[in-house]
Amino acid sequence: MTYGQGGPQSQWDPWKPQSQQPWSSDGDQTPDWAALAEASETRNKRRRLLFIAGGALATVAVGAAVAMAVVSANDKNDASGNPTGLPSTAAIPSGSAAEPSFAPTSAPPPLDPKDFIASAKKDTAPLSARILFPGTQLTMGETLYKKGPVTETKNCASAAQGTLPKILSSNDCTRLMRVTYVKDDVAVTVGVAVFDSEAQASRAKGQADTKSIVKSLSGSGVRNFCDSAVCRSTTNSLGRYAYFTITGFTTGKDVTTKDTRVFSTGDDLAEFTFRQIRRRGEAQASAAAANS
Repeated sequence: MTYGQGGPQSQWDPWKPQSQQPWSSDGDQTPDWAALAEASETRNKRRRLLFIAGGALATVAVGAAVAMAVVSANDKNDASGNPTGLPSTAAIPSGSAAEPSFAPTSAPPPLDPKDFIASAKKDTAPLSARILFPGTQLTMGETLYKKGPVTETKNCASAAQGTLPKILSSNDCTRLMRVTYVKDDVAVTVGVAVFDSEAQASRAKGQADTKSIVKSLSGSGVRNFCDSAVCRSTTNSLGRYAYFTITGFTTGKDVTTKDTRVFSTGDDLAEFTFRQIRRRGEAQASAAAANS
């Protein structure tokens, strides 16, 4: 058999096994070096293309692997959306933890004015009939009352009559202050008995009856009243003070249930006395709060 002559010659494919390599047609049967170089170049180009395509596929595969890893990590999150690998909320210091904390504080309760008029130990403000009943006249509502005589004594029983002297003495009354106000022919005397404690004043009030009467105080332009005529009297207490009123006509006329002017006058002065004693407690409570 001769190479390159006779019979059909198959074309050489460098990528096909057992294919014949091209030879020159001259008699020495030397290889066709030009054809071999061309085939080698073609083979190298195909190899480079395969490398590029393979690199692209590897890149896509790596990207897919990363994406799958992200999806896999997300699948491990808990229902709240927080990765289970992270510490719980309780384990993470909050921003407020760094803020300074202060113990809860509250303002002290306001001082009770009643405490300052409940005992002689706390009721230490200056006290006298003229301090408790200042000025020369008094207006209650639309009614103007003129102030008459003012007096006070440590012998409480001497300024009372009926069953009141005994009541004041048995409860250790320390002072009895009296003042009179007048409107036209109606006059009223207010008597304020002072005790060391609220219990004593309250007990004196409870022991008083319809015959427990403070003596009326006349003078300084006020005629005698309630010496022998029927008059209207009241009794009350606040703190360590028990206060009494007696109201009647300066003409000596007896008071009846129809004499509304007498009742309104006695009620007005009893109300004013209550307010003055309460103001005394308020003033001392305010001063104590300001100094605390």
